[in-house]
Amino acid sequence: MGTSRRSFIKWVAAAGASVALPKGASAQEYFTGYPDSYGVLYDTTLCIGCRSCEVACNKVNNLPPPDKPFDDKSVFEEKRRTDDKAFTVVNKYDVKNYPKSPVYRKIQCNHCLEPACASACFVGAFTKTPEGPVIYNPSVCVGCRYCIMACPFAIPAYEYNEALKPKVMKCTLCYPRIKEGELPGCVEACPMEALTFGKRNDLISIARERIRKHPNRYINHIYGEREMGGTSWLYISGAPFEELDFRIDLGDTPAPKLTSGALSMVPMIIGLWPVLLGGIYLINQRKEKIEREEKQTAVQRAVAETKKEAEDKIKAAEEKFKQQKEIAVEKAIKKALEEAEKKKGDEEAN
Repeated sequence: MGTSRRSFIKWVAAAGASVALPKGASAQEYFTGYPDSYGVLYDTTLCIGCRSCEVACNKVNNLPPPDKPFDDKSVFEEKRRTDDKAFTVVNKYDVKNYPKSPVYRKIQCNHCLEPACASACFVGAFTKTPEGPVIYNPSVCVGCRYCIMACPFAIPAYEYNEALKPKVMKCTLCYPRIKEGELPGCVEACPMEALTFGKRNDLISIARERIRKHPNRYINHIYGEREMGGTSWLYISGAPFEELDFRIDLGDTPAPKLTSGALSMVPMIIGLWPVLLGGIYLINQRKEKIEREEKQTAVQRAVAETKKEAEDKIKAAEEKFKQQKEIAVEKAIKKALEEAEKKKGDEEAN
């Protein structure tokens, strides 16, 4: 029995009404970070752009070699961003009216206290761990890439060249190493100690103390202490942060509070997918059935027309043959009579 379009629309409406939003979706409770989590303090005034951190990150994470060697300084001619083959990059900035220019900046996942990627992921592929890192579970990822769109720092990258099992790739803050009591690879490799690993609260105290002792060296701001609700990576700098491509328009509001309205609709959308897909399937089945019936009718009509045309041709041929046969018989009779008459005349003459 077929399903009409009107019946299908009624069915979708009824199903949509039965998919309830999660309790408290309009007034969510927000996670404010683990108090004893770890982080990294990055001091841009100490970084010399040696890219040792990039080498270590590449090795620790078993990433493919870069297109250009790590000692090739020509990479600083353009601004780079992290991707699926490089979890951290160092860029060079020529800052006007800053005596210690150029300035180098290391870029990687900031491991937000309330991650935008996790708040946007409706399957829970991203998790903020008690230790501080934001980790990713590829086994539950559906490849929607909402995390990439949600991240205010443009960090997560997708393996577009992996056809079978693409993943979202980013810095893990060397979570396995932290679990074993080791330093993140980049921190351990930095020859200038521009990177300091420790409890986040302690890092904030260290940063404040450096700023207090050297007010002429640092801007009085710890980037990441409050931006987007706070991050596990913290930064201090002598050059203005905006000159180093840091986003200064983010404010202090955590990402989940900004996205709660849109995300509250996700469960309903997920619940409707089976209904919508089922409806589409029925419509396609109905369409295919109609097409098959129309095609069968067209074939039957064509066969009937061809058969009638053939019968008409056969009948016309038979009629023509009959007429030709009658004409031939008449001619033969006429010829026979003429020959008989001629023969009779010849006999009488003799």
